[in-house]
Amino acid sequence: MKILDKNNTKKPQITYPTSWGFKIIGNDKNELHNVIKEVMGEKEHLCSYGNPSKNGKFHSYNASCTVTTKEERDALFQKFQDHPSVKMVI
Repeated sequence: MKILDKNNTKKPQITYPTSWGFKIIGNDKNELHNVIKEVMGEKEHLCSYGNPSKNGKFHSYNASCTVTTKEERDALFQKFQDHPSVKMVI
């Protein structure tokens, strides 16, 4: 991935296939893990527990996989975002 300086208004040039990561945040740690399995399906991926919030109300997981197109990347993001157990995707 080519990174541009902050004064350049062009989008970064991403070359596919590339490894892409998602941070998935929600209230239920176990459910978030299940969401990642559900969204990724048979796709090879890595998944690691992030950090709970200070009061333990929110949990996060980091999930990454190789995406072959922008459309595939966006579709995975949308599936995570649309899941009722997910509060936020970064």
